[in-house]
Amino acid sequence: METVQSRSGGDPVMAIVSLRNQRISVYDAKGWILRAPVSSGTKGRETPAGIFSIIQKVEEHYSNLYDDAYMPHMQRITWSGIALHGGVLPGRPASHGCVRLPFDFAERLFSETMMGMRVIVAPTDVAPVEIAHPLLLQPKPGAAALAAARAAEAQEAAKKAVNVRLAVAPAAREVALATAPVRTAEMLKLKAEAQLAAAETALGSAKSAEEREQAEAAKAQVAARLAELQVQWETAKADLQQKRDAALSAREAAAAADAARLQAAETARQIARELQPVSVLISRKTQRLYVRQAFEPLFESPVTIADPDRPIGTHVFTAVERTTDDTKLRWNVVSLLSSEHAPSGTARPQDRAHASNSRDVEPVLTDRDAAKAALDRIIIPQDALDRITIVAPRSSLIVTDEPMSSETGKGTEFVVLLSGEPQGGIKKRRRSPPSEFRYVYPRSAPFWRSPFGMPFSTW
Repeated sequence: METVQSRSGGDPVMAIVSLRNQRISVYDAKGWILRAPVSSGTKGRETPAGIFSIIQKVEEHYSNLYDDAYMPHMQRITWSGIALHGGVLPGRPASHGCVRLPFDFAERLFSETMMGMRVIVAPTDVAPVEIAHPLLLQPKPGAAALAAARAAEAQEAAKKAVNVRLAVAPAAREVALATAPVRTAEMLKLKAEAQLAAAETALGSAKSAEEREQAEAAKAQVAARLAELQVQWETAKADLQQKRDAALSAREAAAAADAARLQAAETARQIARELQPVSVLISRKTQRLYVRQAFEPLFESPVTIADPDRPIGTHVFTAVERTTDDTKLRWNVVSLLSSEHAPSGTARPQDRAHASNSRDVEPVLTDRDAAKAALDRIIIPQDALDRITIVAPRSSLIVTDEPMSSETGKGTEFVVLLSGEPQGGIKKRRRSPPSEFRYVYPRSAPFWRSPFGMPFSTW
C-alpha cells in the first residue's frame, strides 16, 4: 500500500530502496514524503545494493531484453539496464534486477523527480539524519548573488540587443528612400548634359548673328539648369551617404549588441552550470577523491585517510537545503549497512522473500556518530578544496570503502556498489554508453493514469 506523509512535501532529494523490507521511501529536505512497496531482483539477478542516481527518464517504453515487458515511467539508474519502473508486485522479489513500483506510484514519482536525484539501494531500511561537520562543504560567499547578477546582465544584454536590432530596419528603409532622389537627379543631370552638348553643337554651327545669339541663350539656359541639377544631385548623394553611414552604424551596433548578448548568456549559463550540484566521492580503496558535476568528471586528487587499512563504511552526505541566512547548507547522511551488520528489528535474510511482513517496520536511523567518525579520518588537500568553488543544494559527499564502480561513466553520477552484497542484476547485463543504448523504445500501449493527476514532467 502506498503511503503519503501527512505534511506538505517539498521537492524529492533522494529515494532509498530497502531490499530486505521491499520498500521505497522518498525524502525531501524535512524527511520522508512518499513510501510504497517494491519488487526487486530475484536470486541470481538481484538488484545491486549501492549508490546510484537518476540518469534517464522515459515515460513509456518496453524492454528489448525481457520478452518486450512493459516498463512504464522508467527512471534509469545504470546504463546496463537497472531502473525504477511501474510493474506487477507479487509481494516478493520478482524482477530481473530492476526495482518495480506500483503503477500509480511510479507515475507520481516520475512527475516529481529530477535528473540526478540520488537513489540509494540499501540491504536494510535506513533513514537519513541531519549532520554537521567541518568537512561538509559550504557555499562560497556571494555565489548566489553573483549568479543572480550574471543572469540580470544576460537579460539586460538581450533586451538591449532587441532594441538595437529594431533600429536596423528603419535605417535600411531610409537608405532605400534616399536612393531614389539620387537616381532621379542623376538621370536629369545626364539629360541636361546631353542638352548642353547639343546647344554647344548648335552654337558652333550657327552662321548668322541671330542664330548665334539664340544658340548662346539656349546654352546659357541649359547650363543654368545643369548647375541646378548638379547641386540637387550632390545634395541627394550627401543625404544618401549619411543614411548609409547611419545604416552601417546600426548594423555594427546590432552585431556588437548581439555578440554582447551571446557572451552574457554564455557567462550566465556557465555560472548556472557551476551552481549545479557537485558530487564528491572519497574511496578508501583507491585513497583518492573524485569530483563530478552535471554527469561530467571535473577532477580527481589524492586524499589522506587515517588508519587506511581499517574499514570506514559507506556514507552518503547530502546538502538538502539552504539555511535561513542563505549562506549555509543543511546536510544529512545515510549510512549503508551490509546484510551481516543489519541491526536488530530489521528483516532477516530469510525474510526477504516474504518482505511484506516487514514493510511496516520503521527505517533505522543512521548512526550520526559513526558517520562523523568516518569524516574525522579524512584529510582533503587544500588545493582540491579550492577547486570545488561552488556548493549548492543536492550536492553530495560519498565516503566509502569501495572503489568507484565501472558503471560510472558518460552520462552518470557516481555509482558505488557494495561488494559484500549480491550483484546479479549488474553482472548479467552489458553496460552500453548513452549514445549506443537501446534498452527501451516508445510505442503505443495502454496508458496508466494516476489518481493523483500529476502531469508529465521534463525535469
